[in-house]
Amino acid sequence: MWIRLPRAGLLLVVLLMFAAFAARAENPVLKVGVLKYGTVNWELDVIQHHRLDAEHGFSLDIVPLALKDAAAVAVQGGAVDIIVSDWLWVARQRSEGRMYAFAPYSRAEGSLMVRPDAGISTLSDLKGKRLGVAGGALDKSWLLLRAYARQQTGIDAAELVEPNFAAPPLLNQLVLKGELPGALNFWHFAARLDAAGMKRLLSIDEILGGLGIDRELPMVGWVFKEDWASAHRQAVDGFLEASAAAKKILRESDAEWERLKPMMKAEDDATFVALREGYRAGIPQAGTEQAEAAARKAYEVLAREGGEALVGRAATLAPGVFWRTGSR
Repeated sequence: MWIRLPRAGLLLVVLLMFAAFAARAENPVLKVGVLKYGTVNWELDVIQHHRLDAEHGFSLDIVPLALKDAAAVAVQGGAVDIIVSDWLWVARQRSEGRMYAFAPYSRAEGSLMVRPDAGISTLSDLKGKRLGVAGGALDKSWLLLRAYARQQTGIDAAELVEPNFAAPPLLNQLVLKGELPGALNFWHFAARLDAAGMKRLLSIDEILGGLGIDRELPMVGWVFKEDWASAHRQAVDGFLEASAAAKKILRESDAEWERLKPMMKAEDDATFVALREGYRAGIPQAGTEQAEAAARKAYEVLAREGGEALVGRAATLAPGVFWRTGSR
């Protein structure tokens, strides 16, 4: 049924629509580079769906990337303004004179998952067994596990187990097929194993706590060039506010997750719930100062375990890694 508006009313509607379009057009465009099928897309979709970018004074342009390494190349070359990476990468860049900054995005980290029929109840039970490890020999979770194992058992995890480094999806397949008794995998892959009936032996949260590091440690965050962010401070802070608003929606609304369900590609309802709750558990709660203090402690452990190949020549966390909204 059509509603006939008076000319004055129609003109007002047109003017309001034009004003909204003009306001959006005037907002600075922020190009955010993300892996095409990565979990970060869920939050960015919420920002766009609820028009949180316009509400916070910027226009979001999502730039899909094929590989993780492509993100670093893209932000270094100016193809994108913001990527998701870890504070350790930012720390190394700053220690070598390349001024990037980090704003916490998620504290969701991996877990050590084992088969329930593998006879593994403690870390010591892994002795002599093969263990799948995602991310390579310099992966943060693996290095933290090595330090934790040495503290708990007196043996470096690299000597306690036979590490098998492989891509995360392959590790999940090998565990599910019984070809590996367990794997240290990234959070969303660990969530899938959890939904499939595998057992969580250790979370990174537990490892951090065992090493005396505050568990409120966001390992990944929004990363950008400091000089660019300083020149676009209002837009950057608006982006971080929109990110926080999107997280609030995702933390509180099950209906929002139902809307996102098709893009999550969950194999079944149990996996969907595991991914939803894993994401929610990873939402940072503490402030920047607390996160930075935790990162300093974690840096000491990671620098000791990974050496110069991981952190370069910097013995301590470079100053200025963590971006402070509105007061840098």
